[in-house]
Amino acid sequence: MPATQASRRSVARRASESAFGALLLGRLVVMGLLAVLLLVAGGWAAWDTGRHVLLSDAERGEVTLLTCDREQCVGPFQPSGELVVLEQRLARAEGETLDVALIPGSDEVVRSGPAGVLYAFLPLSGALLLAAVAVGGGLRLYRAAWAMAGTALAALLATFLLWI
Repeated sequence: MPATQASRRSVARRASESAFGALLLGRLVVMGLLAVLLLVAGGWAAWDTGRHVLLSDAERGEVTLLTCDREQCVGPFQPSGELVVLEQRLARAEGETLDVALIPGSDEVVRSGPAGVLYAFLPLSGALLLAAVAVGGGLRLYRAAWAMAGTALAALLATFLLWI
């Protein structure tokens, strides 16, 4: 009888250990997929504006702001001279000249140059910051999480310093 109890205890122990291992593996898979999903979603959101800033399909030039309200600024696009709209995210002053890229097939422009690139990829920086929490808390990869968070915070800080 003692051998039977020992074998039962051994089977129960192995079953609980394998269930715990399955839970750990499930946590790693779920948190890894969450981190990847956050980064893909941030990249997808950033690409809409980022493609016009990075790729050469957009005509590049300057705009001198004539009128600004709370939502947008309007001014002539140089070299063509047509009036274009810059969606205003931060307060801009009339008479200010900005480097921009014209979105093909529309009268809208987006900022170009280093400030425009950083601003276009702002959603990716935010996603990187959120993914750092998932990597540190869920995957227990603390150094990687700190590196991700530091990179994201540096990009966010650089965006707001260069944008102004």
